[in-house]
Order: sequence, then C-alpha cells, then structure tokens
Amino acid sequence: MSTLASKAQLRASFLRWALFAVPAVLLVSFLVQQFTPGGPDNAWYAELTRPAINPPSYVFGIVWPILYVLMGLALALVLAAWGAKGRTAAIIAFVVQLLLNLAWSPVFFALQHIDWALGVIIALDIAALLTVALFWRVRRLAAVLMLPYLVWIGFATVLNAQFLQLNPKASGHSEANGAVQEFEF
Repeated sequence: MSTLASKAQLRASFLRWALFAVPAVLLVSFLVQQFTPGGPDNAWYAELTRPAINPPSYVFGIVWPILYVLMGLALALVLAAWGAKGRTAAIIAFVVQLLLNLAWSPVFFALQHIDWALGVIIALDIAALLTVALFWRVRRLAAVLMLPYLVWIGFATVLNAQFLQLNPKASGHSEANGAVQEFEF
C-alpha cells in the first residue's frame, strides 16, 4: 500500500533538510575560505590593477552568505523531493557546481592564477546553469532560489576576465622573499 505524504509531512521533511543543508553549505564555504592561503588581503592581490566594476571587499562578505543560504534552501527543497524524477542527477550537479565554486578562491588567491581561475569559473557557470535546469525539473522554487547565484557568478566571471585582461602577467607569479617566482605545472 502506498500513501502520499501530507503537506505537513512534506513541510517537516523540507525543514529537516534545510536544517542540514543550509549550515552544511555555509560551513563548507567558510572552512575553505579559512584554509585558503592568501585571500583578498594578500600582497599579490593588493598589487593587481582592479577593474572599474570591482565592488568594495565588504560587498563580497554580504553577498556570499546570502547566496549560500539560498543555495542551501534550494538544495533542501530537492533533497526533500523523495521519488522525484531527476532528483539524484540534480543533487550530483549541485555538488559538482559547489566544488567548482569552492575551488575558485584557492586557484585565484593561493595559486595566484587568474587564468586558471577564469577556467574554473566558466566551468562553474556551466555546472550552475545545469543545476538550475535540473532543479527546475524537480522543484521549480529550488531553481528560482538559485537564480541570484547565477547572476552573481556571471558577474564574477566578467570580473575575473577583466582582472586577467588588466593583469596579463600576474598569473602564476608570487612574491616570495622579494623575488618574483613563476609556478608552472
């Protein structure tokens, strides 16, 4: 015998998943930022020519937590959609795009590769767009909650490209002991 869940049961399932997903997304992003050497306060970044559209640093500290909360809520909606067609693919796509999101800062700030970071963020754009499309099939509200994130990473992609354009020789260079070193793999 199969029974459908009541609205109260569905709401409770979403709340349980939200209590897991939102803090998990926030915590993982926070930990990656804490353990990324460098960051926006390092000497290499301070020497870069900034694009005209570069917002003040505090804007990132406001925008990213809001976006991570929205992403966590979107994920919770999909996680709570037991039995929905495409749910597993949507969750996998979300994890892939989150990993790409988390990889960008270490590539840009720690490895100091603006060019590689641009590659990472373009891959992120594609993965996030796929995630939104897959979320749409599972829970439309989940896809809608991801739209501000899509807009922001689109802006971040343009910003990354402008950093590369304005600082073409800065990729892979690090100031250590007063000497400029180039890192290549």
